[in-house]
Amino acid sequence: MEQLKTESEDQIKNELPPKDRFLGISILIAAAIIGGVWIYTAQLNNTGAEIFNAKTLAALERVVLPEKGFVLPVKWEDLGKQMIDTGVIDQKKFEELYSQRGGLDETTRNLLTETNNGRLVITKENANTLLNLLWAFGLANKNTILEKGPMIDKKYGGNAGQFASTGGWTLSSGKAMDHYSRHELVMLTPEQQALVERVSQNIYRPCCGNSTYFPDCNHGMAMLGLLELMASQGVSEEEMYRVALGVNSFWFPDTYLNIAQYLKMKGIDWKDATPKGILAAEYSSAAGYRQIREQVQPATRGGGGSCGV
Repeated sequence: MEQLKTESEDQIKNELPPKDRFLGISILIAAAIIGGVWIYTAQLNNTGAEIFNAKTLAALERVVLPEKGFVLPVKWEDLGKQMIDTGVIDQKKFEELYSQRGGLDETTRNLLTETNNGRLVITKENANTLLNLLWAFGLANKNTILEKGPMIDKKYGGNAGQFASTGGWTLSSGKAMDHYSRHELVMLTPEQQALVERVSQNIYRPCCGNSTYFPDCNHGMAMLGLLELMASQGVSEEEMYRVALGVNSFWFPDTYLNIAQYLKMKGIDWKDATPKGILAAEYSSAAGYRQIREQVQPATRGGGGSCGV
């Protein structure tokens, strides 16, 4: 027994009867073949999954982030010029910022200085610029949401100047709070104001947990400004949600590609989803989106999401 324990595995195999040795070799060969087939199949399946995901994400991106952009149902007219004239935007600071990012194109420059601008169009290329323009507008335009809402509520500090949407706006003449809800750029009727308040409480953003009604970051303040513009120009409530989702998608491209992927897993096409539902806290707040992200293979297109200028 002691000698048997010290012999090598090859020696033990060689001492087996010929019939048993043949059976053992056959089993080993069969195992090798099966193992090889399993590995090949697994690799093939993995490769196929990667190709499928890449194709799916590319198709989703064409729908969620259309190449030609998204036309907003609002005319900008002379709002840029008004904000420069009142100091909400310091033109020199604004242009210096974008000179570091490749400079302003003619269309964007017109939004700053011209008086007869037509409808806004958001694209992958100008999403950040429109974010800053709408941020400035939302910050400066006189509105009771800024004067009586959560921004000045004592349970959140009672100081509107302490938030990213105010302290972070560094492109004005003087301090940002010098312009906070100070300029009557667009006036709303009571009905229009009620519409903005109602819709703003149902639109969340994935950079934080608050709705647009509490615009404590740049995305919230910019969305508030956009809602005010839409309400003032007669856009319907249903259309406001559709536009808000389109704009949020360009501001947070990875987020909404992942949400579209999640919906597709559930058998829902992006075009069939309800914008109001997607903009709710369940999907579009930071906490809601985090839960969705854990269930998909996250897209990493990049861009968007920054709460600075």
